[in-house]
Amino acid sequence: MSRFEAAFAKGPALVTFVTGGDPTPETTISILDALVDGGADVIELGMPFTDPMADGPAIQAANIRSLGAGTTTADIFHIAARFREKHSNTPLVLMGYANPMVTRGADWFAAQCRKAGVDGVICVDIPPEEDAELGPALRAAGVALIRLATPTTDAARLPAVLDGSSGFLYYVSVAGITGMQQAAQTSIEEAVARLKAQATIPVAVGFGVRTPEQAAAIARVADGVVVGSALVDLVAQHGTAAAAPVRELTAALAAAVHGAR
Repeated sequence: MSRFEAAFAKGPALVTFVTGGDPTPETTISILDALVDGGADVIELGMPFTDPMADGPAIQAANIRSLGAGTTTADIFHIAARFREKHSNTPLVLMGYANPMVTRGADWFAAQCRKAGVDGVICVDIPPEEDAELGPALRAAGVALIRLATPTTDAARLPAVLDGSSGFLYYVSVAGITGMQQAAQTSIEEAVARLKAQATIPVAVGFGVRTPEQAAAIARVADGVVVGSALVDLVAQHGTAAAAPVRELTAALAAAVHGAR
């Protein structure tokens, strides 16, 4: 059983996101520890990029702080390897944009993911129709390619999104950027039912989920709940002392999500 299969087998999973290198690469390691301690089932580690077009102000600012601290792709892989040394069971996903992932070649990136113990990759800006290199390289290295479905992903396009996707399907519940608004619960329930009718992998819902109450409502219908901006806001507020408040919010979110089991 893969780490993803084990994480989702227990029931609705809490998927958390933070930006790597925010506020510093070393601090990120303690923040990742806090996420695990708080009960996160899957962790997404954002790769800082100069033009994070799918992200709202909170994560944009986190990217700027990370790059300002000098964070490199090598630092992200170092953080991932350190994480894997300490946490053998929690799936770790790198989330980001194509440029840092393919600039040295997709095969190089996939090999580095495998070496660091990364379980999956979310690339925001390579659609499946244009994925001739990254997806095949990741699959060949045994790394899951996690794709995004959105409210505009219709029945005709969904098979292309699902083809070659593994780990879980990330449903972006709003047609917009991260952290700005939340979709109505009814629309989430309808979308999840539609996706689960075709998907053979878990469906996790994200974008705009900030509170335990919101997370609990989604967990009653989805296989996973993704929370990012609310945690990134805590890092912005507390900086190098962010681990404790991150752990506290994660614990509250985990209790809400796991309570739906």
